[in-house]
Amino acid sequence: MTDHRHAMIVIAVMGLAVLATRIVPVLIFGRGEKVPEFILYLGRVVPYTAMGLLIVYCLRDMPLLEAPHGLPEIISLAVVTGTYLWKRNTILSVVAGTALYMLLLQSIF
Repeated sequence: MTDHRHAMIVIAVMGLAVLATRIVPVLIFGRGEKVPEFILYLGRVVPYTAMGLLIVYCLRDMPLLEAPHGLPEIISLAVVTGTYLWKRNTILSVVAGTALYMLLLQSIF
C-alpha cells in the first residue's frame, strides 16, 4: 500500500472515531431522558482528575538529585498556577508556563 493511501485510511478512521464520540452521547441522552447522576458526577470530577494526571505525568522524571534540581519545572509550575489564579484562563496559563519552561531549559540551565 502506498504512503498516500495509508495516510488517507488513517485520517478516515480517526475522523470516524471522533464522529462516534460526538454522536454516541446524543444517541444515548438526546431523547429527553434525565441524565443519570453518575454521569453528572463524572462530568464534575473527571476534568480535575485529568489535570492531576497530567501534572504527575509531567513531573514524574524531574531530576531532583542532579543540577538544576527540578528548578525549571518548579518555576514553570508556579507560573502556570499563578497565571491561572490571576486570569482564570487555562490556555494563557499553559502557554505561559510552557514558554517559560522552554526558555529556562534553552538559555539558563
